[in-house]
Amino acid sequence: MFIDWYLPGYKAGGPVRSMANLVDHLRDKVDLHIVTTDTDYTERAPYAGITPDRWTVMPGGEKVWYASHTGVNTAVWRALLAEGTWETVYINGMYSRWFSVMPLWLLKGSSQRRVVAVRGMLAAGMMKHGVLKKRVFLAAIRMLGCYNDVVFQATNAEEVEDVKRWIGAEAEVKLVPNLGRRVRTAEPPTREKRPGELRLVSVARIAVEKNTLFAIECLKHVKGAVTFDLYGPIYDEAYWAKCREAIAQLPPGITVTHKGTAAPEEVPGLFAHYHALFMPSQGENFGHTMVEALAAGLPLLISDRTPWKELERQNAGWDLPLEEPSCFWEQLNDLVAYDGSDLEVVSRGAFALASDIWTIRRRWNARWSSWCHDRTQARRPEPLHQRRLPQGGGRGEDDAVVLHQRALLPEPPVPLPVREACAAPPVRRAGGEGGGDPSRGEHQVPLEAHHW
Repeated sequence: MFIDWYLPGYKAGGPVRSMANLVDHLRDKVDLHIVTTDTDYTERAPYAGITPDRWTVMPGGEKVWYASHTGVNTAVWRALLAEGTWETVYINGMYSRWFSVMPLWLLKGSSQRRVVAVRGMLAAGMMKHGVLKKRVFLAAIRMLGCYNDVVFQATNAEEVEDVKRWIGAEAEVKLVPNLGRRVRTAEPPTREKRPGELRLVSVARIAVEKNTLFAIECLKHVKGAVTFDLYGPIYDEAYWAKCREAIAQLPPGITVTHKGTAAPEEVPGLFAHYHALFMPSQGENFGHTMVEALAAGLPLLISDRTPWKELERQNAGWDLPLEEPSCFWEQLNDLVAYDGSDLEVVSRGAFALASDIWTIRRRWNARWSSWCHDRTQARRPEPLHQRRLPQGGGRGEDDAVVLHQRALLPEPPVPLPVREACAAPPVRRAGGEGGGDPSRGEHQVPLEAHHW
């Protein structure tokens, strides 16, 4: 398994969380070997206590190769691929030079089974950013044959369509949703709420695709004692400067604070101190933070460009259209007016939705395991040293997929009033044609210097 960043790193967000959850669910069923870097996203210092450029056996049994800066090269990758007779080589993402492109280049023309996890990188909104470079890249890698006989993993039905559009109608795509973090809480925590106050939180990178500036600007129209705490790394300083300018223009009583980054194990406890997760992102492939907030009984105030739909009907939050900003600030003012009993209704609805998601997600463990061991998709590969290498450096429409798209639950027993003018629109393609959706790739990480 190739991924740019992995545990103990966490600053890359969703891709790391997706891989960690996958390993957590499958380590007792699949022999996992993970190749990654020895440094976290945006950091320069390697992880403490880790010896690079060798296999490290983790407490759960999986093995991780933490490559040093000088250890990321073609010779090392070729040796790792030749080290064993791998049933599947799993590649996380599409644009990383060393962790996506190079493994595919080295395995081109072989019978080795290769799986590429798309991670939302072909979503409509994402393709609008750097569209020329991405189109040229995809055309080149297809022409070079790197995607020949590759299986693509999509995590929702929209992503299946994205692969067919950008890779080719003949591309083999498996719809296998992400596995969420295990839910271990028996009951949601009790939150105190008085009318006139509101505590909001966002756990995401400070970046345009996360719509941080939009969220801050919505607060200009809110009256009350409101705090909005931001947890996450700042990738784009110019964008953060715009956010700071917007913060300076907020009315009295509205406070926005950047709290730095929060380690994954700290996040569930952190949610207990807030009334809602406010993340109107331009798109999410899965939204691990959103699921973990639900598991903590924290209602969501998000955009309609994520898999989590019809939240208001389920008393779990609100998924609103970004094209109508007034919907957000009107809902924020409604939340300010909530008392403890109002908040308890949506808190219990959020927790019930998370529990239902987890129940159905457990059914995917067997599919993931069998998929990793699937011998019908490719012949048993020959050892890499015997292969001729290049020179140089169906859609499963079952209940889990439906849940991923609409998160269906029985009608809530205590419905809250629905604002007709800003009711969430019918379920539609996330970030449809012309819709900005740059991070449906679950916290898609911007291209670094070692990316193409």
